[in-house]
Amino acid sequence: MLKVNLWEVRTAKGLKLEAVAVMTGVSKSTLNNIENGKTSPTLVNLEKIAKGLGCRISDLYDSEYK
Repeated sequence: MLKVNLWEVRTAKGLKLEAVAVMTGVSKSTLNNIENGKTSPTLVNLEKIAKGLGCRISDLYDSEYK
């Protein structure tokens, strides 16, 4: 299973959850659930998050193949 690194990417950019919600169009509660591993992001949400944060979808995952 791949771990989503949303918290790491977000905090490295100095962003609060509220700001990421505005930048991505993904609700704060959904982002919080993704960060806490309570839910897996949909592909649509991954695309929105990556675009809003200015990164690739692969940057949001912890992978040994980076």
